[in-house]
Amino acid sequence: MPKNRDSRSSARRFGTFGGVFTPCTLTILGVIMFLRLGQVIGHSGVWLAAAIVLAAAGITMLTSLSLSAIATNTRVQGGGAYYLISRSLGVEFGGAIGIVFYLAQAIAVSLYLIGFTEALVDTFPILADRFTTVATLVNAAAFLCVFIGAGWTIRVQYGILALLGLALASFYVGAGLSFRMEWFQANTEPQFGNESFFTMFALFFPAVTGIMAGANMSGDLRDPARSIPQGTLAAVGMTTLIYLSLAFLLAGSCPRGELIGNTLALKETSWAPVLITAGVFAATLSSGLGSMMGAPRILQAFARDDVFPWLRFLGAGSGASSEPRRAIVLTFLISQACILLGDLNAIAPILTMAFMLTYATLNLASFLESITANPSYRPTFRYYHWSLSLLGAIACVAVMFLIQPVMAAVSIAGVIGIYQLIGYREIQSNWGDLTSGAILQRIRQNLLRLEMERYHPKNWRPIILALSGSAWSRTRLAVFANWLTGRRGILTLAQVIEGETEELLERRAAQQALLRKFIVEQELEAFPAVVVAPSLSEGIEALVQCHGLGALWPNTVLLGWLSDPERVESLGATLRLIAGLKRSVLAMRLCGPEELDEDSDPWEVPFGSIDVWWRGMKNGDLMLMLAHLLQQNPAWRTRPIRLLRVIGSEAGREEVLRNMAHIANTSRIQVDPVVIVSEDIAGTIQQTSQYAALVILGFEPPIPGKELVFYEVMERFAGNLPRVLMVYNAGGMLLES
Repeated sequence: MPKNRDSRSSARRFGTFGGVFTPCTLTILGVIMFLRLGQVIGHSGVWLAAAIVLAAAGITMLTSLSLSAIATNTRVQGGGAYYLISRSLGVEFGGAIGIVFYLAQAIAVSLYLIGFTEALVDTFPILADRFTTVATLVNAAAFLCVFIGAGWTIRVQYGILALLGLALASFYVGAGLSFRMEWFQANTEPQFGNESFFTMFALFFPAVTGIMAGANMSGDLRDPARSIPQGTLAAVGMTTLIYLSLAFLLAGSCPRGELIGNTLALKETSWAPVLITAGVFAATLSSGLGSMMGAPRILQAFARDDVFPWLRFLGAGSGASSEPRRAIVLTFLISQACILLGDLNAIAPILTMAFMLTYATLNLASFLESITANPSYRPTFRYYHWSLSLLGAIACVAVMFLIQPVMAAVSIAGVIGIYQLIGYREIQSNWGDLTSGAILQRIRQNLLRLEMERYHPKNWRPIILALSGSAWSRTRLAVFANWLTGRRGILTLAQVIEGETEELLERRAAQQALLRKFIVEQELEAFPAVVVAPSLSEGIEALVQCHGLGALWPNTVLLGWLSDPERVESLGATLRLIAGLKRSVLAMRLCGPEELDEDSDPWEVPFGSIDVWWRGMKNGDLMLMLAHLLQQNPAWRTRPIRLLRVIGSEAGREEVLRNMAHIANTSRIQVDPVVIVSEDIAGTIQQTSQYAALVILGFEPPIPGKELVFYEVMERFAGNLPRVLMVYNAGGMLLES
């Protein structure tokens, strides 16, 4: 862990009031309240304006509850919403939202400072021609304040909060004295003109986005898990009441034209207008300072997570409190660019989209943490339920599309693009996320459901346990098994280590890691399994009996055919054991020069047909099904399936052909039926399939004492054919289904 991160942890010094409540309140009671609330009321009417306030506050309250739950479930460090989302939903979601939220906060600086400049120009009209210059100077001043340090800035905000309180008191006194019921009644009905309810909502919503101001300071709080819920919820509750009271008082103290046309309607109504002017300056400047403080801390935390190495230098901190001064400089440049390019009404909807995305994702994180029953999700904040987080997420996305569908779609597409980019780079995070938990919960539910379902042979799928040894020694066997299960079944590559378990634990762990590495390098869709047993047969018995979960136990065992006749007794015993456990057996025999060449490509598909030598339905069902599964792989798609049978008399040829055609039709597998009349079965197989890509033969496990006879018969059938798959069908599947 970097030294500067430790130093910040030891330097945390802000409590609930100074670190959360004050910045949240000052950011919420900011530029929109003083400069745009009258416009919202004038267009919407007081009742719809109140609905806008309540809807916006409702979304932020739901998000605050989710924020509180997550903040009390984890050790919160710097980075605010980015930190909370990334540690819940993972690096991809966290990175995507981290970038969006940082840009939103950086752009918000320009929103607040443009509002400050508007108020300054209204107060001193002589500055009207120098609007951009004044806004730039104000931006530079805010930059210098934050660059010096967050502690100094927060102490300044105490004075700003007091001044804001005096401004509101002045308005309440003045509005109470000038309140007229006829004005209030006239302002109850909406008069949108070219506007609408949702454009007014988009204009107002940035007013309530200050709930993250405290969370953004999480790295500087003494007790984030306590301060974030208490300070945020208190700020949301108090400011909602203030906005509602302002809406009703403004509606009764100003005519509609004054509300729509005068950006400083609060000033005209105030008992002491100079306090409103001071309040505007204080609120807009404090909001700008809050965002200028919060945004760099998000970027610093994001950079320190090393999601994008080229951002790493922005993670550096300065001083004992690890101030993110490099990130502060970048934030200043972004806000300055927005000051040069934008205006208040143009910036507000963009911010609304960015904040809505952040809030939706935060709610989604809280919902998924809860609904997946993650044992590690144990928030101490009790006033929370997963349904509230789900409602908050849905409300955020719905409002985005109701406000501006195209911008909403573009915003979501942008986040998905960043998500895909981070996922493509395969960033490895050193923190947990709930993605695996969500997958596990879904798998658990599906496994339980599958266990309760009545099994039918038509639902058979290959669940193969491949005894691949150390894998690298049997790469072709592993690749072939992967072809058989590709996208349709489950493959486990298994290895048996002979010896005593206690003495070979380290070797087992090492072989498991090597097997997993092999699976990754060969791009196989498989699971590793390594067991230690006194003998090979005992290890196979343990694997076949115990490997799997619920209905997903292996129904087929794939092994390599022996080339040593002296070990046929062991082979026969293994085949009988597997068959006795009601598992099908596949034995792969490779003897061609290319197949035995370790340097040749195991993924290269040989030319020729897939020859299935039919001797009846006992093994034939599985043989033909395996040929079909193999052919479903793109590399094998051009290899035709030939269904072949040897008979002893020409008299039955036509009937056998009709039967084989019937098998093909009922199984819905395209084959070329071939019937050969011959007394020499082994010679016919050798001659007919000498150019086949794969030959599939059926067998029955040998009875005790007849292992050598069995081995010699199968060897005679296989002869010099380079690739032969020998199949025993234990049942459990039907071809004609």
